[in-house]
Amino acid sequence: MDQITLIFTNPINVSVQIGDTAYYTNDVNGDAIIKIGIITDINHGNNSISCEINAFTVRPTGTSFILFSKTNAANTSALKGYFAKIKFVDNSTNKSELFSVGSEIFASSK
Repeated sequence: MDQITLIFTNPINVSVQIGDTAYYTNDVNGDAIIKIGIITDINHGNNSISCEINAFTVRPTGTSFILFSKTNAANTSALKGYFAKIKFVDNSTNKSELFSVGSEIFASSK
């Protein structure tokens, strides 16, 4: 597996992590998205990321739009733990009403 380093003129998105998958497109509509590979290094100092890339994958150009996806194995959106405390504050002097509050729970250990 080859390595490629992508250097950006703008700061890198703060949510990108090592292990995420990088992609690119040259299509204005984003219809042709090409997988670059797994992100192996991030350097916020010089706004660059390094990725694994297949030797036969066409490389992105300087005008390619780069995007990334997160692995769902480690990045789930549910709360973890045994306790959650939520405080809702409304400093408005107008009448207001809370329509709904939801929660997602499950027994993780017994």
